[in-house]
Amino acid sequence: MLRVENLSKTFHMHVGEEKSIPCLDSVSLSIEPGSMLAVIGPSGAGKSSLLKCIYGTYLPSSGHIYYNAKNGDVYDLANASLQDMRAFRASEIGYVSQFFHAIPRIAALDILSEPLINRGASASAARARAGDLMGMVGLPESLWGMYPSTFSGGEKQRLNIIYGIITKPRLLLLDEPTASLDPVSKASVLELIKELKSEGSAILGVFHDYASMQLVADYSYHIVTKKLEAVA
Repeated sequence: MLRVENLSKTFHMHVGEEKSIPCLDSVSLSIEPGSMLAVIGPSGAGKSSLLKCIYGTYLPSSGHIYYNAKNGDVYDLANASLQDMRAFRASEIGYVSQFFHAIPRIAALDILSEPLINRGASASAARARAGDLMGMVGLPESLWGMYPSTFSGGEKQRLNIIYGIITKPRLLLLDEPTASLDPVSKASVLELIKELKSEGSAILGVFHDYASMQLVADYSYHIVTKKLEAVA
């Protein structure tokens, strides 16, 4: 579903003394439907930047990102138009960042329902699905009508994950999905990831939590050594 070839990214700083900072260097990997590839490596090695290049929030310096879309066509996301990227984000590609950006004064349940409503689901069906997922990750009904700005870090992270997976994207990008989670919440989130994978989604996840990675990933890719390994 996704094939990355020789992807590189360099940041050019124009504040003070101009300089170039290399971030990604000739990254190549691929992901099949129904599988998960975990990207590992030290902090600052470019793991999150890789996801942002695929999602289109960063423009790669060189290389290709080939995506097999639902319509059967293959697109190079490294050179895709803004219109195409917006369409993919709305209908096929999900992204869970490390941070949840709360919309002011909108209830958590309404925020999570929005992606399904935008795809044609009724408000009642969308709210029911959002409520089911919130319950699955240990967010009690008493919180559903609250503003996410009042939530703890771990609660916000669970909202973030639900928002990214509620539409069951064909390609899901996860940036540290188990960070800030207690053991019980972590286990429930990993079960959601397994369920999505079993339904055919291709998942690319960034991990520092190797124990969690081993429970859901099929392969790991070390972004510095370029080493690809099967996860036992």
